[in-house]
Amino acid sequence: MRADLHEITSERLAADGQRYTRNRRAIVGILGDADRPLALAEVLDLDDELAQSSVYRNLAVLEAAGVVRKVVATDEFARYELAEDLTGHHHHLLCSGCGAVEDFTLPAEVEHALDAALGAVADRAGFEDVHHRLDLVGHCARCA
Repeated sequence: MRADLHEITSERLAADGQRYTRNRRAIVGILGDADRPLALAEVLDLDDELAQSSVYRNLAVLEAAGVVRKVVATDEFARYELAEDLTGHHHHLLCSGCGAVEDFTLPAEVEHALDAALGAVADRAGFEDVHHRLDLVGHCARCA
């Protein structure tokens, strides 16, 4: 987890007119320690002092402040992770069977080629400030 994660989170929340409460700090810590996006139930399992309604509201506040990003899989549960600018660029494997979500990164040369190709598409369409997210949808080893 980044050493300045809590400082950055506090600044982003303040800029959004919000406070960095104990519960928000706990959620950011849990997501910062996770190796993949987590469902609400998984966040709750990792801190028995958090209430479901509080976590749900706080995730929405953290998302609005640009600290957390929602990852929508193919099951009924959204998952949450820290914003990419806090953790580094990565992509997701989404299981269309069970809804599992895993992070993955591409080799630098592949990422650069993908950026160039998508940049060309954006240029032709008149898009600016382009970044990309790649979700590979299929079946995990358990569901295959």
